[in-house]
Amino acid sequence: MTEDQTPDDCIIIGAGPAGLTAAIYLARYHLSIRLFDSGTSRAAWIPCTHNHAGYPDGIAGKELLARMREQARKYGAIREEKQVDHLAKVGDHFIVGTDSGTYRARSVLLATGVVNRRPDALPDEVHDEALARGLLRYCPVCDGYEVTDKRVAVIGSGKHGTAEAIFLRGFTKDITLVCPQGDHDLDENCSAQLADAGVVVENGPCGGYAIEGERLAFDTADKRLAFDSVYPALGSHVRSELIGLIGARTSEDGCVITDDHYETSIPGLFAAGDVVKGLDQISNAMGQAGVAATTIRNHLAREKPIRR
Repeated sequence: MTEDQTPDDCIIIGAGPAGLTAAIYLARYHLSIRLFDSGTSRAAWIPCTHNHAGYPDGIAGKELLARMREQARKYGAIREEKQVDHLAKVGDHFIVGTDSGTYRARSVLLATGVVNRRPDALPDEVHDEALARGLLRYCPVCDGYEVTDKRVAVIGSGKHGTAEAIFLRGFTKDITLVCPQGDHDLDENCSAQLADAGVVVENGPCGGYAIEGERLAFDTADKRLAFDSVYPALGSHVRSELIGLIGARTSEDGCVITDDHYETSIPGLFAAGDVVKGLDQISNAMGQAGVAATTIRNHLAREKPIRR
């Protein structure tokens, strides 16, 4: 970066559905956009999503991202494969540091998402194949329909594991909640809910994961079980470290706190998608990004009217 470098109107950090939607909007507003893509969008994990409106036969996550990248490129958004490791605000501009250079921008949109926590004993090769075949799933809101009347396990415990098991009970009556580490940590209310719903409860630890025929199998404390689909309910890591560097507000679980237009406590810094507390859905992320992008456009226009 040099002092006379013209700052971008907006730098978008993250190239999942939220970041790419914002890039499309902002580029079509005739603003100069730079999009940093670290190649780790959680959407790329999706073998085929069937609840994204407009795709009645479903669409693979990687294909959706590719289409969105092409659409953003078509309207002039610059996408660079870079990892952002620094974010600061100096005067009226933001300074964005990457693994291969530093950039300035009038505004920044953070769309870095979250990372699902995986079962510790699940080998990478088994994980990836099971995910591709629908034997391992992370989002019951997205794909609960696909496990209708199937044999399903939820790996988790406590209130979070209970909530996911009860949610999935709306799709199938064959649900087993398995503690990943050992004995379950279930209070009376959780135990009562699970018993009332007919959810089987098994103690862990879980191990020996393998694909056996058309099922994902693993060992528990005293038996080996196999399921049509397994849902880890182990929470997720919110990728909001950059927010911590710049001093914007986050919630106790690390989600970025924004106003109704997705502006953070730092003026000019916005956030959208899973990094903001929400439903962790593509449609939700895209909606947030559209609101944030339009707000960015309007704020920048007030600072310096756009004339063509």
